Amino acid sequence: MSNMESLVEAVKAGEEEDAVTYVKAVIEEGHEVVNIVASLTDGMREVGDAFGKMELFLPEMVMAADAMTAAMDELKPLIEASAAGMVAKGTVVIGTVEGDVHVIGKEIVVRMLRANGFEVHDLGYNVNTLDFIKKAIEVKADIIGASALMSTTMPNQRELVKLLTEMGCRDDYHVIIGGAPVTQPWVEEIGADSWGENAAKSIEILEGIAEKIGKNNV
Repeated sequence: MSNMESLVEAVKAGEEEDAVTYVKAVIEEGHEVVNIVASLTDGMREVGDAFGKMELFLPEMVMAADAMTAAMDELKPLIEASAAGMVAKGTVVIGTVEGDVHVIGKEIVVRMLRANGFEVHDLGYNVNTLDFIKKAIEVKADIIGASALMSTTMPNQRELVKLLTEMGCRDDYHVIIGGAPVTQPWVEEIGADSWGENAAKSIEILEGIAEKIGKNNV
């Protein structure tokens, strides 16, 4: 097995120390940073798919994401220095809505988005509706993600869409919502654009949005 293959397997298995060891090895071998990231991204996509199919459990998913983050930390200087540095697929502002302090699901999505080449601004939890919009305007976001893990906080997702509309900037953003109580009928009821049923589905949806963004910017 090559060092590149071992790196991908280490990330998928959530073996953080091994991931760092192998990423240093592939760097020394002279692999292009873009190719290293592409291989890691493919590996994380497999992890996400397995999680979505319930073939992996949450702790394993978190471990894989941590290993991916550790590998990416080693690659960061090369990415920044490379003339062929990766261009972000899109800019995402994400957070858990006001009154809600649940973060695990959201943090998994954040890690996977970053691993898949998105620029992500994580606002954390208990985020005021207006703060989502202020940040989106500030960073020129393409996507706003709002998570609600309790039925009592779901109305704040509706408030986000409503406020965007009232401010005249609803069409500037793809609004994706998520959380255990969220359903497709709720998405349609409040006028959001999509539903991140789980981390893998969120990435799949936003990869598609990124492709449209890229075509529109050509």
